[in-house]
Amino acid sequence: MIIIGEKVNSSIKAVKPLIESLDAAAIQELARKQYEAGATYIDVNAGTFLKDEPERLEWLVNTIQEAIDAPFSIDSPKPEAVERALKANKNGKPIINSITDEKERYNAIMPLVARYKTGIIALCMDDAGMPETVEDRVVIAERLIEKLTKEGVALGDIFIDPMVRPVGTGSHYGIVAIETIRKVKTEFPDVHIACGLSNISFGVPARKLMNQAFLVAAMAAGMDGAIIDPLDKKLTSLIFATEALLGKDEFCMEYLMKFREGLLEV
Repeated sequence: MIIIGEKVNSSIKAVKPLIESLDAAAIQELARKQYEAGATYIDVNAGTFLKDEPERLEWLVNTIQEAIDAPFSIDSPKPEAVERALKANKNGKPIINSITDEKERYNAIMPLVARYKTGIIALCMDDAGMPETVEDRVVIAERLIEKLTKEGVALGDIFIDPMVRPVGTGSHYGIVAIETIRKVKTEFPDVHIACGLSNISFGVPARKLMNQAFLVAAMAAGMDGAIIDPLDKKLTSLIFATEALLGKDEFCMEYLMKFREGLLEV
């Protein structure tokens, strides 16, 4: 499972002051904890700093890579901010989070993907907005994959985000996301799926429970990546257990290792 650690994000109430005050030690510790908990990538987002987002994002990359060698997920829709972070990056191949099939956004971000040879999270959204149906989302995913591969992006560097919407605002949104994952992964087995898991539970009580249930269902449908809090021990425990149940952990070796290390929460 590709885990994109979501905690270094200025929209998180406790994290914004750390970025604002340039508290390098605290940011490094937050990134380190996520990496040690199993994060494959560290997402960096400074989007609430409207006036100086490029400088803040660059600072996050420079600060974190002084402490750990985890690759980054560069999280911004602004090409100038993304490029500042990419120029600073020394931690291996990053992902840009994200691109859509909206003409303006695609044309702004795609040159950076090509120039810096990055991975890319591609959202099932176009100029008509966020589609309601599985069929419409799959069409956008197919179009994005076709366009990206024509630009030279390898299938394995593409992460399709099915656009998870809160199930509390529409009882069909859970199954729409799950079936979009299933269809895209069936048609393009070499493409990754990565979504913001907690979007599913926005506005409902006991959000962690909803996130956990969605995680298992989405993994069973083919999801192999997620933007999550890797410090949520219960959630990561479910990842290890689900991978074993889906035959992705030979003889449960990874599961057993995590158990012996005390990293599973029952």
